[in-house]
This record gives sequence, structure tokens and C-alpha cells, in this order.
Amino acid sequence: MMDLFQMANESSAPLADRMRPRTLDEFIGQRHLVGEGRLLRRAIEADRLTSSIFFGPPGCGKTTLASIIAHATQAAFVQLNAVTSGVADVREVLKAAEERQRLYGQSTYLLLDECHRWNKAQSDSILPAIERGTIRFIGSTTENPMIAMTPAIVSRCRVFQFFPLSEADVITAMNNALKDKERGYGALQVVADEAALKHIAHIADGDVRSALGAVELAVLTTPADGDGVIRITMAVAEESIQKPMLRCDESLYYDMLSAFCKSLRGSDSDAALAWFARLIYAGVDPRLIVRRIIAHASEDVGLANPVAMLQAAAAAQDLETVGMPEARLPIAQAIIAVCESPKSNAVSAAVDAAMADAEKGGFGPVPVHLRDTHYKGSERLGSGKGYLYPHDFPGHWVQQEYMPPEVKGKQYYHPSDMGHEAPILRNHQARAQMKNRKG
Repeated sequence: MMDLFQMANESSAPLADRMRPRTLDEFIGQRHLVGEGRLLRRAIEADRLTSSIFFGPPGCGKTTLASIIAHATQAAFVQLNAVTSGVADVREVLKAAEERQRLYGQSTYLLLDECHRWNKAQSDSILPAIERGTIRFIGSTTENPMIAMTPAIVSRCRVFQFFPLSEADVITAMNNALKDKERGYGALQVVADEAALKHIAHIADGDVRSALGAVELAVLTTPADGDGVIRITMAVAEESIQKPMLRCDESLYYDMLSAFCKSLRGSDSDAALAWFARLIYAGVDPRLIVRRIIAHASEDVGLANPVAMLQAAAAAQDLETVGMPEARLPIAQAIIAVCESPKSNAVSAAVDAAMADAEKGGFGPVPVHLRDTHYKGSERLGSGKGYLYPHDFPGHWVQQEYMPPEVKGKQYYHPSDMGHEAPILRNHQARAQMKNRKG
């Protein structure tokens, strides 16, 4: 039974905490994990859940599900936060867990919130306990554990990915809060317009905690009308929840940047602009984006349209000169220029192949006819002897060997038949025919 202080703390807790589901049947969303017959649900009901990582965005139910596990299990349940807990805290938990297991045969769950914040030394401190079964580890994180966590921990855990709740799920959670007389506002006369709840759910973007926070603010700050009814209208809803903020952790940043780059390569201007806008809205430094545009102007366009590189370079210069938000226009222009250009990866393939050969080493001396002749006495060493000056010949070209002897006969640059590279390809073919005739 709760004492008066516990009851006071319970009533003063935020609505989202008061309405936290207590059983799997009350749990909203994540049916792919806790739906009837699903592995995670079966493991929880049988009290056989092994070490796991719950990975997903804020407000989607990770901590709530861990709380349900805590109430459902016969094992001890300990919760730590990686931001405030260190190795010493873990040692205390492990010592107590070992005593429970030795004296009573009782297992211990360790829930670690924000588990991606632990460094390697902290993570390594619990590995032996996980392997021996002294603890059943549950890590909760908003970041991709494959990127943000040490592989040793991830390899010993089952990763369960949580997804943002649907608008329907969030609306259900809000309606439950408005009807619940014990933990919510069922004891009050609250009438919420359907459109208002839908607006809150849309802006919350799958975060039920954010949606319930908006409902709480709306109820507590809206005076009752003459009939004693608190009415949550669209106007009230708009004031109660702020515009959505794009959460951009390290994993999401790289995913969005990857989508942006692939849209450039795939010649989809609309998609590239959409990802550009989201990256900027998330607070990404525009210089990072412009660097990718410049890289792709060579990697995916190259000499098929040399103007694309000029557009990209101009966007970088404009960004430094005028700054944002004005620079979004030349950046967008460069994005469209790269997307709409004919594509060729010949430049990228050529330099990659040349670099690969250079890394093999085994370099010999530079051929005599290609050596420097700009210093006094070079002729006494024979430097430049036999060199043919191309401008002395028709077409300003003469057949001559320029390649290092170690890679003689190799061709790195293979021009495509796209855009401005088409005449380069024809020129290469014509010169190859001339070489064959002379050979």
C-alpha cells in the first residue's frame, strides 16, 4: 500500500509517467515485437528474456516495456543510467546479483538507459557477468547500437528495433489519458476535438511522451467554460505542442547523408532537395553538404558535364561569402546541376585504379625523355633527351610514351559516351587507331 508521500509523488508525476502502461495488454504499438505469439512477448511472459538491446526513437515504449518486464519477472530488477553511472556502480550491482544467485538462485535484470553513452571500459566491465548469466542485460538506446556501441556488448545481446508509433497509436494513448480517472483526466470534464488530437499526434511524430505532454499542458492551462468543460480546440492544440524537431543522431545523420548522395548519383533532383532540406533543418553544417556536392560533381558527373563542378565550387564559395540562409539558393542550384547532368564515373574509376597501382610500390626511375630540364646542367645528364614537344606536331599531339615503365600499356581513364565525354571517347578511339597503324 502506498503511503501519503508516495501518493503525492504519484499525483505530481508528469502525465506521461502516470499513464505508462503496466502490462503487455496495455502496451501500445510495437506489434512486431510484442504482438500475440511474437518472440519478445513469449520471452517476457515465460520470464526467459535473455540479454537484449532495445533500440528506437524517443517516446516509442523502450523504457515502458522494460518497466513491464520489471513487474512481470520473478527476477530482481535494477535500473541505471549510462550518463550518471560508472564502473563502481556496476560493480555494486554485480556483487549484489552474484549474492542473489548464490543464496537464492534468483536472476537479476540490469536495465541501462542511454547505454550507447558507455565507453569500452565500462562496457567490458559487465561482459563476464552477461556470459556467466549473473545478470540479464537490457540496454535502452536511441542510437543504432551497431554504430554507437562496442561490438563485444552487441554480439552478446539480442537487438530489438522499436519504431515510432503511428498517429492512431498516439491518439489512442491520448484518449486513454483523457478517460482514465485514476491516472489521467477522467475525473475532469475534458472535451478534445478530434482534429486537435490528430494535430498533436501528427506533430509528435510517433513520440507518445511528447503528445501526452502537450495534452497535459492543454488541460492544465485551459480554463473551463461556463459549463465546467475544458475544451481542447485546434487553437489550444497548436499552442500546446511545438513544431516537430528533426532528431539527428550520428546514425540518422549518416543515413540521411547517404540518401542525399544516392539521390545525386541517381539523377533525382526532387529527392536530393528533400534530403538537403531535412539535413539543414536538423542543424547539419551546410559546409559538410557542399563538400559532398563537390565530390559527386567529379565522382558521378566528371567530364560528362564539367559545368557541374563549376556550379559546386561556386556554391561553396557563395556559402562562405553570403552565408545561410541566402546560400541555400546556390547550393540548391548546384544540387540540381549535379542531378540533371549526364553521368559518368570515369574520373573516379581512373584515379582509384591509378592510386591502387601506386600503393603497390616498386617504382623505377623516371624515363629520360620525361625528366626535368629546368635546372642548369640537366643536358649533361641527358634529361629530356628524345622528348617530342606535342605543339610541334599536327593536331598538337604526337605518339609518345608517358606512362611509368612499371604500368606501361595500362589504361586508367575510360571515357564514357555521355555528354561532354563523348567527343573525348571519339578522340581516344582515333588515337588508338593511329597507334595501331604505326605499331
